[in-house]
Amino acid sequence: MNKIGTYEFIAEPFHCDFSGRMFLGHLGNQMLNAADFHSTDRGFGMKYLMTIQRSWVLSRLAIEMDEMPAQYEHFTIETWVESAMRFFTSRNFCVSDGNGKIYGYCRSIWAMIDTESRQPCDIYSIDNGAIKEWIVDDKPCPVEKGGRVKMEQNAELVKTLDICYNDIDINGHVNSIKYIEHVLDLWDIAWYREHRLKRFEIAYVAEAHQGDQLNFYREQTAENEYCVRLVKTSHESMDAVEVCRCKLLFI
Repeated sequence: MNKIGTYEFIAEPFHCDFSGRMFLGHLGNQMLNAADFHSTDRGFGMKYLMTIQRSWVLSRLAIEMDEMPAQYEHFTIETWVESAMRFFTSRNFCVSDGNGKIYGYCRSIWAMIDTESRQPCDIYSIDNGAIKEWIVDDKPCPVEKGGRVKMEQNAELVKTLDICYNDIDINGHVNSIKYIEHVLDLWDIAWYREHRLKRFEIAYVAEAHQGDQLNFYREQTAENEYCVRLVKTSHESMDAVEVCRCKLLFI
């Protein structure tokens, strides 16, 4: 079996925005599907991990796109494991039309957790560290890794959102792509008519659950560059806990 997984998708029209191009959130979901297909076929996917009270959780994501697939276009996602350590593994993605045209790339960092304790687990404990057999360290992914998102404490509170049923995934917390969709909703259609999202970074810090409330703090850090901090509170406790930070670059 090839170390690199290659999977075909279609940009369905109801997954596209007003411009006829895919929503970043839906593309992100297809990347996660590709990651699951790849890991499942090689013995360390969610289907197996759930039987031993383990799960993959996304820690960091950096997506950089030159163009988004248009409605009805067929596109290909390649994915591969670039490196693996005891508690984290890095996985890359390449989105193309399958004929040499590259739409963009993505870098991601994943951790494995115990689904009961929610604590990190030793990745090498799965099948005697078999994930190391699938590492591809010589395939380029020509986008920068996600860095530390620096924000001032006086960033503007621009939105407050209650977490609902549709935000929650199989792990019982807010789905990682839902954060991306909610952040992108901080700008209206008029903005997107004049600007295209070039790069999106997100670093996950803590879990949020139904019953929590998300507070979105936004800060402009350069021309067409913004940082967003998400902080949760709950109805039981008003203690503020940072959930994730994002950095967006528009062109």
